[in-house]
Amino acid sequence: MTSTTNRARGPRIVAAAILAPALFLSACGSPVTDGGGGEGGGGAEGGDGGTLSIATGGTGGVYYPLGGGFATVIRENVEGYDATVQETNASVDNMLLIQSNAAQLAFSVGDVVADAVEGVNDFEGQPLEICSLGNIYNNYLQTVTVEGTGIQSIEDMRGKVVSVGAPSSATEVAALRTLEAAGLDPETDIDRRQLGVAETVAALRDGTIDAGFWSGGLPTGALIDLAADGDMVIIPIGEYAAPMAEEYGEYYVESEIPAETYEGQTEAIPVIASPNILVASKSMDEELQQNITAALFDNKDQLVQVHPAAEEMDPATAADVPFVETCPGAQAYFDSAG
Repeated sequence: MTSTTNRARGPRIVAAAILAPALFLSACGSPVTDGGGGEGGGGAEGGDGGTLSIATGGTGGVYYPLGGGFATVIRENVEGYDATVQETNASVDNMLLIQSNAAQLAFSVGDVVADAVEGVNDFEGQPLEICSLGNIYNNYLQTVTVEGTGIQSIEDMRGKVVSVGAPSSATEVAALRTLEAAGLDPETDIDRRQLGVAETVAALRDGTIDAGFWSGGLPTGALIDLAADGDMVIIPIGEYAAPMAEEYGEYYVESEIPAETYEGQTEAIPVIASPNILVASKSMDEELQQNITAALFDNKDQLVQVHPAAEEMDPATAADVPFVETCPGAQAYFDSAG
């Protein structure tokens, strides 16, 4: 168990907490939650201009603020196009929004993208015609509790109240698979809740849950706030990456949350990482695909100011995603950038 007690907040966390609001709020405006594609709506991806809707996630995670940064960059660099963000339940919902053309761009984590391409699990019998605009950054499955719950491992969750993430989210998919890899039945061995990261933090604070899962970039805003309370505990789960990769696919790898990512976190913590993909429909105009990809990767420094997760954006490796086709326009950009 690695506690976050009695440590000073590092400069990296302060930067993330302070810079993000100023740089992305104007791009986001009020969250769009009705499934609408914005002003440009359904025709925006055809190459004739309009508004592109970006499906993100909850406001406490990384997708939403980083999506706001993406919207600003697109607005400023892709001629004829504006962009807005939608607050969603994240990965699974986002793929369905792409399928219905209620969003033209979407964030999604690797396991969900692979399922969507193959037409399995939440997409059973309905494979999606999607492609990748690049691997953006890694998601880290962060499993947290607070001191006093007695939870030091996944096995200790037996009989406890545990949030596995919002319904139809990548967090939920990965959390259920992690519990199963540890020998727990998510249906019978835990008292299961389905909460987003902000709700998970609130429930940990008021004691209505004992632990929760969150799949997101580093650092995650809601967990920065929880760590500031002085009693957050991050549970090591890296040992389950290999069996999950063997059973489900190579989008699960063991990685670490570096020491001092969160206040009071004195040691690196082994966890499970998965790539985050920016997804579009295969029907999107190829020139538009290329222009969006160029705008985002060429303005990486601006995006890092919105969220440090964007530091991982690398055109040299962004097309290395074996489980989904890279959009031809994006591939053209990556080839020229190399």
